[in-house]
Amino acid sequence: MDEWLVRAWETGAFNERERVVITGRAEGRTLGEVGDLLGLNRERVRQIQKRARERLVEMADIIQSGWRETARAAGAGPATPRETFAATLEVVDHVALEELLTAAGLKTPRTWAGPLRGWWSADPDAFSAALRRLVEAAPFRGDELDQVAFEAGLPAGLPLARLLSHSESRLAPSSNGHWVRRKARGRDAAYLWLLEMGRPCQADELLAPMEATTVAAVREALRRDDRFRHIRPEGTWALAEWTHLRASTYTSAVEVMVAVVTESGPLSQAQLFARVTELYPVTPWRLKQCLLSDQLGETSDGRVDLISRGAHPFVEEEPVRPDTMAVEGQALGVRIPVSRDVLRGSGVNVHTWLAWRIGLRQAPTSRTFTTPGDHSPLVVRRSTSSAQLSSLRRHALELGVVDGCVLAVLLRLDDGTARIGHGCEPDACPARRTSAAVPSTANASRDVDVNAPI
Repeated sequence: MDEWLVRAWETGAFNERERVVITGRAEGRTLGEVGDLLGLNRERVRQIQKRARERLVEMADIIQSGWRETARAAGAGPATPRETFAATLEVVDHVALEELLTAAGLKTPRTWAGPLRGWWSADPDAFSAALRRLVEAAPFRGDELDQVAFEAGLPAGLPLARLLSHSESRLAPSSNGHWVRRKARGRDAAYLWLLEMGRPCQADELLAPMEATTVAAVREALRRDDRFRHIRPEGTWALAEWTHLRASTYTSAVEVMVAVVTESGPLSQAQLFARVTELYPVTPWRLKQCLLSDQLGETSDGRVDLISRGAHPFVEEEPVRPDTMAVEGQALGVRIPVSRDVLRGSGVNVHTWLAWRIGLRQAPTSRTFTTPGDHSPLVVRRSTSSAQLSSLRRHALELGVVDGCVLAVLLRLDDGTARIGHGCEPDACPARRTSAAVPSTANASRDVDVNAPI
């Protein structure tokens, strides 16, 4: 086909408006944006593009029969760069070539960052599937990106770092340049850190790689992920895949307690606690909390046995209500200090009185409260050792709160709804102190008077 495409472009086969339309569309401009450049409406721009494409197709049909089939064969993979099509069709790599590819039925693959400009495929869904395989392979080291992408079926030459760094990507770069899942970045970073260190680490060693604020947050995050093991009695954290380590096969004190009772039958609390501590050293307080598990109960003679064997669930006395919580009828009010964990989307540990008061007397269990608009529901979870409130991040961002502020959460037990507001006193609000701007009407409307009755 030689250089016919360039000659057609430069020697009058297309007028100036057609060249502007073809170039603008190849650069990713919408019909409306191209129309603004030319002073035309969208429909007129579409007609000009269609007419120019038809003329290109007529030329290609004269010069080389079967070019459509050739183009589709070249674009059979997840994504093929325009220069490959140019070489296959024996034309110069040119913006006008994209009109021929469209006429042949090829499309530009779409990503979370928008269309993948300069790349084409006869099966754009194949590119989406390959990207999903790449995400599922996470976490992985930064220098492993090309190899992981190859194994996922993605072609070389893609702007992967730009794609994966996009705000809508399910992956994100960690502080040390590795690739982690956006919604599990802390735990993924801990996994890669342990893999690189090759040995169990104390929780405080994982603060920096996980970008966590407290050791308690590290422990809570790793405890919820079955990729990690807590090594007793040293108290270190290791990867579950490290089978060479001589460690307890149990993942929690509850698991040990259930195993002991299952094997030995009903035991007194003293006997049970002694047996469990030999296998999995924990504090007496932790052992008492484990009795609230939905698997363990009390027999008529006061011993501990399995609920599945007829034992009655232990009845927990109402904990002392903390000053940060209030109750009035079917409404509960909770003051939540804003921390980095809240702003990053981590679950927030709350006093167990909240879980007890809304009916979560055993563990594990949870209750969901719907919120206005399209927000994710709030979830209160009860474990054997703590309670947790999740899904506050988006509310915090919309309210414009910062580290050190207070969120006021109102939970209604009668209809299962929740409302979240800015709970700071006006003269003691870090967000207001750090900004000279007047709060927006939207945020002001969601402020909550924490001193008013519920």
